[in-house]
Amino acid sequence: MNNDLHIVGFKIGSETYGVPVSLVHEIVRVPDITQVPETPEFVEGVINLRGKIISVVDLRKRFGEKEIQPHKKNRVIVVENSGKLVGLIVDAASEVMKLPVAQVEPPPNVFAENEITYVTGVGKLNNRLIILVDLQKVLTRGELRRIGEALEEAAAS
Repeated sequence: MNNDLHIVGFKIGSETYGVPVSLVHEIVRVPDITQVPETPEFVEGVINLRGKIISVVDLRKRFGEKEIQPHKKNRVIVVENSGKLVGLIVDAASEVMKLPVAQVEPPPNVFAENEITYVTGVGKLNNRLIILVDLQKVLTRGELRRIGEALEEAAAS
């Protein structure tokens, strides 16, 4: 029985986050992004990835990062969320990690007080803390629906 979580680690600011590797389709450099009007501030627009139109969310903005600078290490992590592919811009995608389940603790109370419900746990690996996030909760269903509607309107015009 395997008691390891396989996660893709990525950086936003100085923090390391992780999502299950099973949800990650690929990691690409940040391509040209087409802006879509009337989308939330953290939605950068859409990209054409090998013929598929994918919404791109700046996870740095979504997580409230104050200083966002374009850098050659920035990446788009293409993940599956609620059956749709979504690109997430991060400062850097670090590596695939094996995190022992025994090294994961529930999120501290500070997250509950601030209603940050997308943090599922905090893992300890080689003297680092890795914040585990639930992609289903990073984007609420209503936000996904609005993004999808904006994409459909843009494609129709």
